[in-house]
Amino acid sequence: MAFWKLRNALIIILFPIFSFAQTKDNPPANWFNLDYERDGVMGISTEKAYEQLLGGKKSTTVVVAVIDGGVDVNHEDLKEVMWVNVKDSAATGVDEDGNGYINDKHGWNFIGNASGENVHYDNMEVTRLVRALEPTYVSVLPSTPMDGEERREFSEYQKMVTYYANKMQEARFGQVSYTGLKRVVDTMVARIGKEKPTLADFNDYKADGDLEKMALKIVKKELKDEPDFHVFYEDLEDGVTHYNNQVDYHLNKEFDSRHIVGDDYENSRERYYGNADVTGPDADHGTHVAGIIGAVRTNDIGIRGVADNVRIMALRTVPDGDERDKDVANSIRYAVENGAKVINMSFGKPFAKDKQVVDDAVRFAIEHDVLLIHAAGNDGQDNDANPNFPNRNFVDSLGINKGEASAWIEVGASQWNNDGDLVASFSNYGRRSVDVFAPGVKIHSTMPGSAYKDLQGTSMAAPVVAGLAALIRSYYPQLPAVEVKRVIMQSVTRVDQRVKVTGPDGRNMRVSMNDICVTGGIVNAYRALQLAEQAANGAQKK
Repeated sequence: MAFWKLRNALIIILFPIFSFAQTKDNPPANWFNLDYERDGVMGISTEKAYEQLLGGKKSTTVVVAVIDGGVDVNHEDLKEVMWVNVKDSAATGVDEDGNGYINDKHGWNFIGNASGENVHYDNMEVTRLVRALEPTYVSVLPSTPMDGEERREFSEYQKMVTYYANKMQEARFGQVSYTGLKRVVDTMVARIGKEKPTLADFNDYKADGDLEKMALKIVKKELKDEPDFHVFYEDLEDGVTHYNNQVDYHLNKEFDSRHIVGDDYENSRERYYGNADVTGPDADHGTHVAGIIGAVRTNDIGIRGVADNVRIMALRTVPDGDERDKDVANSIRYAVENGAKVINMSFGKPFAKDKQVVDDAVRFAIEHDVLLIHAAGNDGQDNDANPNFPNRNFVDSLGINKGEASAWIEVGASQWNNDGDLVASFSNYGRRSVDVFAPGVKIHSTMPGSAYKDLQGTSMAAPVVAGLAALIRSYYPQLPAVEVKRVIMQSVTRVDQRVKVTGPDGRNMRVSMNDICVTGGIVNAYRALQLAEQAANGAQKK
């Protein structure tokens, strides 16, 4: 999916938010599992590992929790690998296993209610925070006398207001631009008179007016890169939907859907609310993520997930909008208490309401030997300077650092060509805050209704690493979470050439991979399993 901007009411410019247009060519199928030396693409060598290292080896089943927007539990390529809570899988209306969650067959939904209603849309966190702080600070001047805590909160409020205003301006501009572009394209297609117009049809098309000339230029450019008009048109529709949702829901201070859940929202320690509908009204993102981790590898349909012996626990936590810290914390705790050994978190936001409650849940996970994998974000920014939440840094109520999570891996996104554009243009990075990179461009995976689609983002890169972590824990269950992290980080394919990223001034710059992530490399399943074998043998000798 791609986005467009209209400048001066005429010039439409492509820029990346949905599919984050990265390259003109297309990778081979299953590229994220392929090997650079053998296949010529910068995958993680999963297939090579299965063929050369894992033949005849026994594995144990690993539960991977997918904290996301929902998972299609009946998908043809996922239904066999969905986690089942056998003690409470029947729809009896009774909490058979006494864990506080009624009939939680495949996981739990923390953004629904006991009557079966579900949150679909929600605000961005910055909208919620501005709405809460506005009554106190909207009329306050910087010269107003304040105590230390008030001054700190006021300063944060000012940052939030600036960020919010910029996002709203962008959203309204995008809404007008994309809606206008779609209207012009619809007119041109109607005049062409074909359901599936081709590049040749648009080459022959005589534009009527300046708007059609601009739209025609964009359509022809995109069809040269991707000949299927329906792909382009779906991207365009996604752009319209995205900006409409931003204006109507994400940034609308008058909209608040939390009443649907019916919890005591200000009680961050409340645990038991929601329902068992882990699919929800929009399971696209979570289903795609789940497939990357563990879609069945041996059924000759669909795709091949990274791990071959997993069970996907679905935790519906992320609406169309920003997730809430309370729900994230509860999802982590649910995952840990119900046997997950790896947690994938393909979500994030630039502001947090209650980081401490999430930090406590992360500590709980690490105390129980669980490895957490988190997507670095898609703003093309340096996370060292601009934090993306949640993250591994523990802080107190004043934001003072109190250590960091030892079993946490932060993941940026890479693409398949081993050249200066190896790092995805949209991917966040950070010399101290991002640990590794993994494939995240044009990843083909599962979608609701037993469908399949290419999506892009660090949201796709994180489950590649989560799948690798599960693969290691499956074949080497004796290795603790912190050791699995060490294995993954020390076995990366290190990249020598300089790569392109967006600098703080918005301009592209060339840097070493060591300047933008802790390891300076791309995860490699083959090397990781070799290192895991060595670690396991060393542990046995002790």
